[in-house]
Amino acid sequence: MAPELPVDIFTATGKVSTLNAGYSKRAYVTFLAGNGDYVKGVVGLVKGLRKVNSAYPLVVAILPDVPEEHRKILRSQGCVVKEIEPIYPPENQIQFAMAYYVINYSKLRIWNFEEYSKMIYLDADIQVFENIDHLFDMPDGYFYAVMDCFCEKTWSHSLQFSIGYCQQCPDKVTWPAEMGSPPPFYFNAGMFVYEPSRLTYESLLETLQITPPTPFAEQDFLNKFFQQIYKPIPPVYNLVLAMLWRHPDNVELEKVKVVHYCAAGSKPWRYTGKEVNMEREDIKMLVEKWWDIYNDESLDFKAEDQVPQGETCAIMASLPEPAISYIPAPSAA
Repeated sequence: MAPELPVDIFTATGKVSTLNAGYSKRAYVTFLAGNGDYVKGVVGLVKGLRKVNSAYPLVVAILPDVPEEHRKILRSQGCVVKEIEPIYPPENQIQFAMAYYVINYSKLRIWNFEEYSKMIYLDADIQVFENIDHLFDMPDGYFYAVMDCFCEKTWSHSLQFSIGYCQQCPDKVTWPAEMGSPPPFYFNAGMFVYEPSRLTYESLLETLQITPPTPFAEQDFLNKFFQQIYKPIPPVYNLVLAMLWRHPDNVELEKVKVVHYCAAGSKPWRYTGKEVNMEREDIKMLVEKWWDIYNDESLDFKAEDQVPQGETCAIMASLPEPAISYIPAPSAA
């Protein structure tokens, strides 16, 4: 959990505001900054969505520093490229868990993509291995995401880490009664389902101006902002790789739909297998699966194969019975 912020600056106590009532246009969205190799992640992601026959496009929110060469690559793969301006916290000279996290506040711009009524955000280091279009059909007005884990050393700043408590296994180390109620569920912001809205967008930017930056940057901020309307969805929709060694009992790898290559050394396009835990056979298998998609020329974009906007896929959502009350993902069938 992020360091506590003043409660009164977060006023989202009900469903999110929306100006898109009665309007239905959907898309996936990701974020790209700089001239580095994350463009490979986006290419892999859009090809993955194509492989699972998603009915919806991938919008790429890019910062001005993304070179034209990379923009051309994205367009050639059928991505909708939208340039956005950076967003910085009011005090950006602070110590984040990772220095580059500061630019991630720019992701808040995607709430202003009002040409879409609902979107699914995916980090560029994510791959989709099964169709998840049915998540668009979950009830409006809520923020859906997968719960995070507090067991990695990157969480050493948190109270949860110091006492060994993790929401992934709350009975293993229980929250001390003398410390009051357990902290609210905390989600990983690498994947989430949300509704663009000008009112929500303006509220996000206004709230950011009076919110102290925290170690996990926009993830901490989004958790606090959407705390009252956050609904957990099962971990198959965002497998953070650390779950494989931290909480193996919570992972059914054969059922995972979305893999998040966020562990150190796990980016498929940089993978060497030398970093901690990267020699695992399950990690090697997941990296190979990513490369199989990235290298598959049959998945390259072809204009004649473009799926009409709004066409849905007949797919049944098969969810495990969770230990906590997840929001069930509806079937599109």
